[in-house]
Amino acid sequence: MIKLSINTDKIDQSSLHKTESGTYLTIFLNENKEGRNDYGNDGYASQGLSKEKREAGTKGPIVGNWKYLETKTTQNESSGSDS
Repeated sequence: MIKLSINTDKIDQSSLHKTESGTYLTIFLNENKEGRNDYGNDGYASQGLSKEKREAGTKGPIVGNWKYLETKTTQNESSGSDS
């Protein structure tokens, strides 16, 4: 399981995708190159941009961070049993 925290104040509103069914935000999850950081985060979330902005060399703003959550394993998972 992954926990994602997003600072909505950092979202570039001009890059939201509006359709008949709603407004969409594309997010990319990137792992930290050095692994888990001092704050316990395993990576950061950046906003996806339009093709035109990407081709112009613009990078999406970092809008948050994420971390793997420790999950309890079941007895079957910990023993390697498939049953």
